[in-house]
Amino acid sequence: MFDSVRDDLRTTLDEIRAAGLHKPERVIGTPQSATVNVTAGGRPGEVLNFCANNYLGLADHPEVLAAAHEALDRWGYGMASVRFICGTQEVHKELEARLSAFLGQEDTILYSSCFDANGGVFETLLGAQDAVISDALNHASIIDGIRLSKARRFRYANRDMADLERQLKEAAEGGARRKLIVTDGVFSMDGHVAPLAEICDLADRHGAMVMVDDSHAVGFVGTGGRGTPELHGVMDRVDILTGTLGKALGGASGGYVAARAEIVALLRQRSRPYLFSNTLAPVIAAASLKVLDLLESADDLRVRLGENTALFRRRMTGEGFDILPGDHPIAPVMIGDASRAGRLAELLLERGVYVIGFSYPVVPEGQARIRVQLSAAHSTEDVNRAVDAFVAARAELDA
Repeated sequence: MFDSVRDDLRTTLDEIRAAGLHKPERVIGTPQSATVNVTAGGRPGEVLNFCANNYLGLADHPEVLAAAHEALDRWGYGMASVRFICGTQEVHKELEARLSAFLGQEDTILYSSCFDANGGVFETLLGAQDAVISDALNHASIIDGIRLSKARRFRYANRDMADLERQLKEAAEGGARRKLIVTDGVFSMDGHVAPLAEICDLADRHGAMVMVDDSHAVGFVGTGGRGTPELHGVMDRVDILTGTLGKALGGASGGYVAARAEIVALLRQRSRPYLFSNTLAPVIAAASLKVLDLLESADDLRVRLGENTALFRRRMTGEGFDILPGDHPIAPVMIGDASRAGRLAELLLERGVYVIGFSYPVVPEGQARIRVQLSAAHSTEDVNRAVDAFVAARAELDA
């Protein structure tokens, strides 16, 4: 039987390559950092890393590493269990309490990833008599989580408040018992920020709850790094916050839902990814506590990240590149053609800058780009070298 399936799969893979949509996985032989050693074409070499979610440079921070080493000795390697059986340690409860206080929410529940967190919310809270109203550019984990629920599904155009209100009215006219608006805080392919104040206003007007996935904001957006709700002054108006420990907050893995107490209590009883997945490794929980210590004690990393972001965006715009507007460290360099974006990324790697070309189905067809991501770990020299490499690679591509 598989022989015929194999032929079909090979044909599909050949089509992906022919369309310039193949996504190679490059192997890194060093810790995640501002510079990494990448194997490219069989030749290892140190390159500047401008494609990680390591926004604050904490993935190899010495204090975070020290906390992780200490946690291995104290708490062990893994739990080999789920939370409600024998998988809850003091360190997990401490991290949940610290995240709740940091994010201004009543309670927090940990998951093995934010993908799982988003996968466990909608089915638990919403039934067939309810409605979920989702931004069109929300992350795949939100889309998949919504599919698991029986709720009626509505979608509004990206950050379009008039369309959101239309969908809210349609949901109400359909007799929805509960209405939940869900949006990314920052949209990962564009770096655009959701208008949370306006969303909360509409939610109040139409009797809806608000859920925000703040994975690309928590730790560095807002004056205290508490994310897009802090940026927009709506920390007390967002009902559900999901996020990850795998980006700015240390870059390992793990996710969470921070929300109203009753919501978290129900998730502990009914959320399938929580009930049936192993507990977050205690070493990650302990290291995440150290990350929160660093975030609450100083803002030097956030300041440095902002400076690097402004420099890169200013210089690239001056060199004539098409950068989507904004001030987020996600800085998409718009290329358009998928093959051209992939080739430009290859030329940049040859010049010592590691970036990735994004194309369909990750982004819409015809909107291929190189998503550059700045880090507090980058120096000013690193940023300038990256821009110079873009200029040189473009010249070779156009020659």
